[in-house]
Amino acid sequence: MNQRALLEAALFVAEKTLSAARLSELTGIPEPKIHILLLEMKEDYEKEDRGIILVETPEGYELRIKPEYRDKVVPLAPFSDLSEGMMRSLAIIAVKQPVKQSVLVRYQGNKAYGYIAELETKGLVKADKFGRTKIITTTPEFEKYFGRSSEEIKKILTEEEKKVETESPRPE
Repeated sequence: MNQRALLEAALFVAEKTLSAARLSELTGIPEPKIHILLLEMKEDYEKEDRGIILVETPEGYELRIKPEYRDKVVPLAPFSDLSEGMMRSLAIIAVKQPVKQSVLVRYQGNKAYGYIAELETKGLVKADKFGRTKIITTTPEFEKYFGRSSEEIKKILTEEEKKVETESPRPE
């Protein structure tokens, strides 16, 4: 049996990131050999003619779509049904997290309650009780969906916000 193909299949069907130890346990391949095979796979995936990449995170390894192809295939993704309001809520949460639910409601009105509930159902945010409100943060699923860390997304959104502010005419 082709060990690289077996690792690829395991990473492809996994719903979450897999550590080298877990891959070894699942496949029977010794962990040192797992690391060698994953390095080879990573180099192979980085070639220009591939649509996916192998990413190492603190939790382990996972296959992701290359950023340059993400926009073309996102309609096939399980969360392509995110409304504009939900996307706005996610942007606010990503930039300001941890953020109080009451702050989101101030920005978006009462519709924010529905957006938060839907985003929580989809696993993209976590809402924890905090007195009479909730504290909202993004989840690892959020990072996986967008293919970037929360910090990278926050940086991108903050830069975009600055561009909009400098391009918009100021009232006199």
